[in-house]
Amino acid sequence: MARVFIGVDPHKLSATIEVVDDRENVLATGRFATDKAGYAAMRKHVASYPERTWAVEGSNGAGRPLAQRLLADEEYVVDVPAKLSARARLFDTGHNRKTDAHAVAVVAVRTPALRVLAYDVQLEALRFLVDRRAELSRARIQCVNRVHRLLSELVPGQSKRDITTGQAGRILATVKPRDVAGKTRRRLAAEQIAELVTIEKKIKALTKELKEMVLASGSTLMELPGVGPVVAARTLADTGDVARFADRNRFASWTGTAPIEASSGEVIRHRLSRAGNRRMNHMIHIAAATQIRLDTEGRAYYRRKLAAGKSRREAMRCLKRRISDALYRRLRADAAEAGPGGHSGAALQSSAAGFNPHTGTSDQPLPGPAPTTLPAPTTTRKTTTPRALQPAP
Repeated sequence: MARVFIGVDPHKLSATIEVVDDRENVLATGRFATDKAGYAAMRKHVASYPERTWAVEGSNGAGRPLAQRLLADEEYVVDVPAKLSARARLFDTGHNRKTDAHAVAVVAVRTPALRVLAYDVQLEALRFLVDRRAELSRARIQCVNRVHRLLSELVPGQSKRDITTGQAGRILATVKPRDVAGKTRRRLAAEQIAELVTIEKKIKALTKELKEMVLASGSTLMELPGVGPVVAARTLADTGDVARFADRNRFASWTGTAPIEASSGEVIRHRLSRAGNRRMNHMIHIAAATQIRLDTEGRAYYRRKLAAGKSRREAMRCLKRRISDALYRRLRADAAEAGPGGHSGAALQSSAAGFNPHTGTSDQPLPGPAPTTLPAPTTTRKTTTPRALQPAP
């Protein structure tokens, strides 16, 4: 039996599917709940098609839970970017779950180079831990702000913004309020300090666990200057299979470090890209700030850009692009060292900004997206013919 393609429009509580053959003929449709019973019913609905490809829209977003369940059940799953399915929907009338699932299936039929997903339990565990640490970091910031506010009310002028838990405890020990409001404020401050101590202990333990997991995976990302356990873990968890990026330019586009050309006439300039994975962009920013703070080749590179007339922000963007390229090279080297099905682990020597300190800034626009067989969107404009002015009556 010929292979069929199952387009999936995923949502939190339901998933709409459409089964098509290689000629885009609709064979079956259905909408199922995402609970255990609904998932089982969905798989039973397509069980008569042994050669099947599941095409899930946004497998790194809303479609991730469903895609991971399918992979765990050894299904063949490909990722359909939302932009491609949106292009396919341009030629459909209306917008509903059925047309969305149909657009996803059409993209799967017409686009031969979609990314094939793979299930890696170690990367999934790494993702859970790094996400949890990010949640704790946000909770810590909120807790620090509350402690600072309460201490500023109890002891005006003595609480600085970068206060530590030890300093906060010592300041609080000197406060002996007499009224009910002051006592309540002091009690709340003590509770917030205790909560902050607990959060910091959890963050420290998670950071240690992330470091152990990154090293156990065989990754050499932490050998790069400015790349610690958190940056390395986020890079591994969010990147997944680095082979899905054809070159360093596409990786930079994904990390949001590739500038976008905004030239006009003879003026050649580039502007900041707000697209891409903002979590990865933040991690690269942390690595860049660390390199600038320490005596590294990245710091020398940053200063050369300042001496060349670039602003601090422009120099930082150049350095972030260099770090993105370094991460990509190291990921590719680790993958090549591991081989298919193995763990990554290369011992190559490289620097985030020092492979060739005198090369350009990589401030070049990216090449276009990978070609597909989807028709390009067309627009029509109404043309008007000028009419001669008529004299007023």
